[in-house]
Amino acid sequence: MYIGDYLARRELYSPNKLAFIDAGKSPEWRLTFRDANRRASKLANWLKSQGVEKGDRVAILARDGYEHLDSFFACSKLGAIHTALNWRLSWHELLEIFQYTSPKILIFSDDFKENVSRLTDEYPLTLLHLDGEGVRDSENFETTLQSGAETPVTCETLEAEDTAALIFTGGTTGLPKAAEVSHRMIAWNTLNTVIHDVTHNDVYLNVFPLFHTGGLFVYTLPQVIFGGTTIFIKQFDPVQVLSLLEREHVTVFAAVPTMYQMLTTASNWNDADLSALRFCTSGGAPLPVPLVEKYTQEKNIRFKQGFGMTEFGPGIFALAPEDAIRKAGSIGRPNFFVDAKIVDDENQFLGPNEAGELVLKGPSYCSGYFNNPDATEEAVDERGYFHTGDVAQYDDEGYFYIVDRKKDMFISGGENVYPAEIEKVLYQHPAVHMCAVVGLPDPKWGEVGMACVVLQPNQTVTEDELLNFMTEHLAKYKVPNSVSIMESLPISAAGKILKRELRDQFTKGD
Repeated sequence: MYIGDYLARRELYSPNKLAFIDAGKSPEWRLTFRDANRRASKLANWLKSQGVEKGDRVAILARDGYEHLDSFFACSKLGAIHTALNWRLSWHELLEIFQYTSPKILIFSDDFKENVSRLTDEYPLTLLHLDGEGVRDSENFETTLQSGAETPVTCETLEAEDTAALIFTGGTTGLPKAAEVSHRMIAWNTLNTVIHDVTHNDVYLNVFPLFHTGGLFVYTLPQVIFGGTTIFIKQFDPVQVLSLLEREHVTVFAAVPTMYQMLTTASNWNDADLSALRFCTSGGAPLPVPLVEKYTQEKNIRFKQGFGMTEFGPGIFALAPEDAIRKAGSIGRPNFFVDAKIVDDENQFLGPNEAGELVLKGPSYCSGYFNNPDATEEAVDERGYFHTGDVAQYDDEGYFYIVDRKKDMFISGGENVYPAEIEKVLYQHPAVHMCAVVGLPDPKWGEVGMACVVLQPNQTVTEDELLNFMTEHLAKYKVPNSVSIMESLPISAAGKILKRELRDQFTKGD
């Protein structure tokens, strides 16, 4: 058992303990650690027979299901790199990712076979389909996995700094970057999570997409290392979530504020017994105080709030339950092995109540961006601090608050949206002369996008035409909610579009 052979190690300690429940399957899958390890060994042996070696990428394009972990653990045994793709992306976007990550294998579900078919016209590779009939030349995943040998397979040369997975960030320059998640990063993230109050006997229900750091690393992998049980669902369904929380006596749950709000309006909210929950964790945006109070009064729930990011892991900051109302809006204090500072434009450290850029340092940082040395070098300063691009400050008690985003990224429904990606598409339209995309407050999604567009002389185009154009080229969640066609955009003396002025223009009176 070598570094990265997580399931073989866990099978040694607790072979017959219930490890995973895939409630998205019918009938449900219930796997012990022994079951899970045997599946991973079979898939690893098959991948090896296809020439997959240390450092090779194995991609998966599918909604949540246990097959994501089949891939992750099989790759870990081989020293290969698990590469989970955002299934919301268009095939154009996926092709760009494939061209710089060059996976050898793609596992996909039937929901996305049209995108896969178009993608593989441009980038041929070995295909495994999870369900349905697949596409030309694809083979059934489960049949293929079961054909593999159960003999142990490990990578004897694997080191802690080797990459276990690629997790994609939004591309602030139009192309998503792939953060290299090392086995070292996974270990330190687990330690931060354990300090965050996880035990050996916890039951965790995961509702985050498994292509996110939230899905794979918030509690899922720490649960494996610590020996707990993890439950998966295919996609977020408030009624199903409440039913599972009660039926499986879930002790730890995490979601974004939008999901917590949706749970309170589910048909079974009033009757749901959530008494097994030791605590809930919220992230992605501040949790409104009225929502905290509703959960506390009606379900006796203790809330922790957290803050994380792809490059540094999900466990960067935590706000304890007793501070949820007293420090409303705070992301909490840095977790045990995270050094957080605030710096000014000259990269000098600032004191309490002074706003500046949030920078981070510690052993849970990723190994940089895959195949992108310039971005890797630019992200970390000479003192070893990672520059987040978030404007923040901390108070006299050491509680941190996000003030604004130095980068233009906004969060819609828990998803990071990067305006540069949208603007890149808009500029491909022949009628667009200038454009800027900003995030505006929204009661349901937190923020939604607005595209501000100046047209080329003598050109006409409607809002609907531009929205349809963006829909053809972008994942649906990235497409702005509205388009405003304007005579001009506010420009600074340096020639930059003043996005804050645009935001202010459209939020006056809110």
